[in-house]
Amino acid sequence: MTVKVYSQDGSEVGTVELKDAVFGVEPNEAAVHQYLVNLLARQRQGSAATKTRKDVVGGGHKPWRQKGTGRARAGTASSPLWRGGGTVFGPSPKKFGTRFPKQMKRLAIRSIFSQKAKSGAIKIIDAIELEEFKTKSVRGVLTLLDLNDKKCLILDEGRNDKLRYSCRNLPKVLYSRASLTNGYDILNADVVLLTKAGLQSVEEVFA
Repeated sequence: MTVKVYSQDGSEVGTVELKDAVFGVEPNEAAVHQYLVNLLARQRQGSAATKTRKDVVGGGHKPWRQKGTGRARAGTASSPLWRGGGTVFGPSPKKFGTRFPKQMKRLAIRSIFSQKAKSGAIKIIDAIELEEFKTKSVRGVLTLLDLNDKKCLILDEGRNDKLRYSCRNLPKVLYSRASLTNGYDILNADVVLLTKAGLQSVEEVFA
């Protein structure tokens, strides 16, 4: 598949051929679904916790003698029956999701990239080079590319702090290194904007 390459000023500067191994596969919906479910599950914090009777402070002695008080028997103040005692079967920290096969992950991401390419949601830009840390500069580039009102995922490779920090205040724009991108961000974007370096990295990693 051949797509146009644009410069920062919005002018067309050439074309590039997208590799069929990444952008031309038959989408596998089952693999995409399993990958996304597992990805979102692994992003859950899973830090909810309560104290059981062994975690509660105190309760190391018998509150009162066994017989003769007229009260019910009690062995410790940390009993779940007491106010301030431990919790029975409460939540504990855990990890959600499971280990996911690398080949299925790559198949899912290739399927998402292919679907985006088929729908014309892949755009290539020569490079994005900013002179300073400025959100206005990124907005200007996106306006020239007619992407200002769309959810846009920018994929670049290498260290580009000016671009990374300049994108943070744009609610519809997300920046990521191409080799570290995930399928959810790609699927959630209306348009995926790749630099030439980002495209090369994507084809090397996921082909």
